[in-house]
Formats: sequence, structure tokens, C-alpha cells
Amino acid sequence: MTKRIFIAATMQNDGKTTVSMGLIFNFMERFKNIGFIKPIGQRYLEEEGQKVDEDSVLIEDVCGIKCGIKDMSPIAVEKGFTERYILKPDKESIDTQIRESFARVVKDKEFVVIEGTGHAGVGSVFDHSNASVAKLLGAKVILVSSGGIGRPIDEIMLNKSLFEKEGVSLLGVIINKVKQDKFDKVKRLVKEGLKRLGVNVLGVMPYQLMLTYPTMRQIWEETNFKIFSGKECMDNYIAKIVIGAMEPHDALNFISENSLLITPGDREDLIMTALGLHISKANVCPTQIAGMILTGGFLPHPEVVGVMKNTNIPVFTTELDTYTTASLIHDLTVKIRPQDTDKIEAVKNMVKDYVAIDEILRLI
Repeated sequence: MTKRIFIAATMQNDGKTTVSMGLIFNFMERFKNIGFIKPIGQRYLEEEGQKVDEDSVLIEDVCGIKCGIKDMSPIAVEKGFTERYILKPDKESIDTQIRESFARVVKDKEFVVIEGTGHAGVGSVFDHSNASVAKLLGAKVILVSSGGIGRPIDEIMLNKSLFEKEGVSLLGVIINKVKQDKFDKVKRLVKEGLKRLGVNVLGVMPYQLMLTYPTMRQIWEETNFKIFSGKECMDNYIAKIVIGAMEPHDALNFISENSLLITPGDREDLIMTALGLHISKANVCPTQIAGMILTGGFLPHPEVVGVMKNTNIPVFTTELDTYTTASLIHDLTVKIRPQDTDKIEAVKNMVKDYVAIDEILRLI
């Protein structure tokens, strides 16, 4: 039987896709033919007229896995899906779609990575929790949890109980996003705490700040902001957000490499300060100023606009006020994109360095 593993998490955004991608890259060094499927997806895109999960699209693009994109994402939980199911449940129909897609994905494959959607119980509302889907596909589970000691252990045991209720074996856990200054302590205590509870720790991975950085392109894709200029540097990373609510000389104390300046479009003093800093450092990507968002529906004086357009700084405009704009960006869920080559390489190396790949293969 084709080797398979189901990747679940204790909470949303704990790093399932990061782990899945990293494992696939490392498994590719041992297997020629690897498949991927995310049976149920909650964040989907339109691809060739079909609704498919965005993580399946990412894995297809980045890892070069070709299993048929719709088979890699058979069930897309679109708006109204849950309501329709509650009023007219049809478990067998979903079972059939998942089984048939998985059968095509697994064909001629040596190894298949199955990515869940959230914790063990997600999907129970339409009779397809992660635990039941793992059982349906005959896969053992690796749980991903974010850093800490008490909370991750508690959540791991809660999830473990639901998988066990479905008769699904928990292969082990990977602790993700552990802060560097607490890494050794967390690793030691989590391993000891879970060992007492009969759970195998397969890896402890450090928090990588750069993986949390959005790009100007992602901000544009997930908002209604208009591109004013600087299209050539849309993939600039945002490492820091600076709100234009201070005097220009004070703003200089806060602006560091790859900063995003959010300011009303009529704050010409701040805008010119940022432009001057950009020009003085280097007129290339990346730079001190990764981008600007001009709020309030205002534009600066035409002379300032001329200077702005002669730089490669991506500049967006919005009718929203500065506070609302900053809150909107703060709440964005940062996902790795195919063009994020630095992040992808970091994920590959992180899993290779911190996860027991050989042990996983031995236990399957």
C-alpha cells in the first residue's frame, strides 16, 4: 500500500501547510513519485472554473506535484455549504468524492501527504471531521502545534482523544513557532511532558519571523486598495509598519529596513521624508521603504507625486482612514505564495534541520 501521512493541527494557523510543504521537499529526496491532497478546504480559489483550496494550488506550483488540481482539492467549503448540508445531509456523497479523488492521486505514487483543515474536530458539522477523514483514507496522523509548554500539551491530548475515538493512530507531534530565546527550555519540557503521556515528539521548530512578513502583493490581493505606482517591486516584504501620525524627524526614528508607511495622502512632509530616505539608501528592491499606503482618498501635491512615481516604491491608495487601514493589514493571514522563494527555501531547510524525517518514515 502507498505510504501516506495525514497532517492536522491543534489550531488554525499553527503551520500545517508549512510542515506539509517542508515534508514533501524532504520526502522528494527519498521517493520519486509523491502525491498531495487536501480533501476539505475552507480557503479556495477559482482555477479553470473550479473551486480549489489555495494550499493545494500552492503545493502544485511550488513542489511541482501534478495530481490534477481538482483531485488535490475535492471538497471546497464555499459560502452556504454548511447550511445546505445541515438541511440536507449527504455523507456518502462527500465520502465518494474524497475516495475517488484520493484513488486518482495515489495511483502510481510511492508516498502521499494528506493535509487536514484545522484541528481534529473541524468538519464535524458536515460529518467529516479531520479524524474521520484520516480514518476514511487509512492514514496515520502527525499533529502540528504552536510553541509553548502547557497549552500545546493540553491541546495535543484533546486532539489525540478524538483521533483515537475514530481508531486513527497518532504518529507523533511537531511543535512549531517556538521563540528562539525559549527554544531549548520548551523543547526539553515538551518532550518530557508528552513522553509521560505516551506521545512521540517528531520535531520542534523555531519561530521564523520572516515567514510572518506579508508582501505588498498580498496586501493588494486581499484588499480593495488601488495601485498608484511601483508595480515592479510588489514582492517587497513588509517587516515593520509605521503609522504616519508624527513629525517627519520623529518618523525617521521608527523607519527601518522594509518598512510600510501608512499615512494620509495629504501628509506631504512625511511622504517626502520617506522618499528622501529611500533615495539616499538605494533605489533598488528591497529598500528601507517597502511600500506606502496613502489613506483618506487624498493625493499629495503633483510635484510630490512626480518624485514618488520616479521611485520604485509600491504605493497604494485607499478611501479608508489610517486607523482602519492599519487594522485591516494587521488582521491579514499571511500565507506563503509561489513567488516567496526565500520563505520556501527557509521552510525546506527548517523541516530538514528540526524534524525527524527518518523516524517518520520508520513509523509509517
